[in-house]
Amino acid sequence: MPEVDNSAEEILLAFAAAVRSAGVKVSAERSRSFVDAVSHLSIENRGDVFWAGRATLCSAPEDLDSYQRTFERWFTPVRAVPQAEKVAAATVQAAALEDDDEAPDGSERSEGSLRAIASRRELLRHRDVATLDAAERTLLHQLFDELAVTLPSRLSRRKQRWRTGRIDSVSSLRAQLRRGGEPGPLKYRRTPRKPRRIAWLIDVSGSMSPYADSLLRLAHHVLQAAPHHVEVFTLGTRLTRVTSALRVPDADDALAVAGSTVPDWSGGTRLGEVLGAFNERWGQRAVVRNAVVIIVSDGWERGDPALLGRQVERLHQVARRVIWTNPHRDKPGYEPVQQGIRAVLPHVDDFIGGHSLKSFEELLAVMGNA
Repeated sequence: MPEVDNSAEEILLAFAAAVRSAGVKVSAERSRSFVDAVSHLSIENRGDVFWAGRATLCSAPEDLDSYQRTFERWFTPVRAVPQAEKVAAATVQAAALEDDDEAPDGSERSEGSLRAIASRRELLRHRDVATLDAAERTLLHQLFDELAVTLPSRLSRRKQRWRTGRIDSVSSLRAQLRRGGEPGPLKYRRTPRKPRRIAWLIDVSGSMSPYADSLLRLAHHVLQAAPHHVEVFTLGTRLTRVTSALRVPDADDALAVAGSTVPDWSGGTRLGEVLGAFNERWGQRAVVRNAVVIIVSDGWERGDPALLGRQVERLHQVARRVIWTNPHRDKPGYEPVQQGIRAVLPHVDDFIGGHSLKSFEELLAVMGNA
């Protein structure tokens, strides 16, 4: 019986993990069943891989759409890129799987077809976005659609009638009075949960320019999932609200609109002063109160670090949770030696990285659990 070699097995397991991230309940046992099923079929055939995964990784009808989208993003060629990028994108285009066992030139297709495109996507999850070329950025931007967004939630102040839960004594008594005092079924109520507000504050100064585009795309992805519960601002020499611009469904169009409204893109930064302006205008409103605040910055502060620390402390006093994302946080040898970072660390709940797709996944997980 044919077997899947170790490198291909890693790719298949990584794909199963991507399906799990898309919201499908994929257990370790189902992942192993998927690998075993492919070993009995042909790993070189795109259709075999698709149906093996659908039969083993999906357990309910509602899983099929998520599985279909994830499979297409993993094992379908990326869309065409401009002429100047075609040479760099040739490897990605050639890595697409066909529905048969032959390559486009008629030669026998090797197992490397599957490995090429899947491993490329998996490797991109760990790459520093500042080091990617144009073709890799094109693929990375498509992978943003795979990121699962789980919104943080809170208990609502209003009660809701429900089939189970706590007995609603008032409704039960009124129903009994309407029956002339005859006993009847009890009424129940529950306290539903509502999404928390999320505020993104993204540093777009010169030192953050290699990461600002990707992080704004991440904020756009979250905003599209909850358009009425997410606010996005850029930080530089001034504060700019870009929420309306990022409501445009297409990410490229949204960033183009946002870029035209941000006057200090790739300029300087006065984080303390700008966060002070944010606190004065938005800090006491529903945008921040009991919300999850995500500050994205490397912490390079031209102004007074102590002022920056005080403003973050003010945010921390009214927000549900303050998350600081630094693109350099997870890089080898990094130490929080910048005065700005040292000033804010006592006042943030989470200090995490933000330089790769994998770190973006971790950021979304922290946000969802806030």
